[in-house]
Amino acid sequence: SPGKMVAAGRFMFGFRKWYYSLCGFNKLGLMRDDTIYEDSDVKEALRRLPEPVYNDRTFRIKRALDLSMKQQILPKDQWTKYEEDCHYLTPYLEEVIRERKEKEEWMKK
Repeated sequence: SPGKMVAAGRFMFGFRKWYYSLCGFNKLGLMRDDTIYEDSDVKEALRRLPEPVYNDRTFRIKRALDLSMKQQILPKDQWTKYEEDCHYLTPYLEEVIRERKEKEEWMKK
């Protein structure tokens, strides 16, 4: 029934929100995409980011490193909220991976 679907959707959202808080990176003011391991694809995606987005990312990471060295977290009102976390890097990363795979296919010919 549609009511069950809505309840399940709400539960999944609640669960994801809970898991998100559990990960803890939001308490350092980081976004999910800040925590992606930097391989060569990610480095290329970072190179393509608009400068203000890249600068914001750099600021968040430096602040998080500083906090973790001091074994501190941000005041709760400064934590990244699940609803405000955007995948700013993911579209660029998907594009880089798609281009690399196309190139690899072309090289095989």
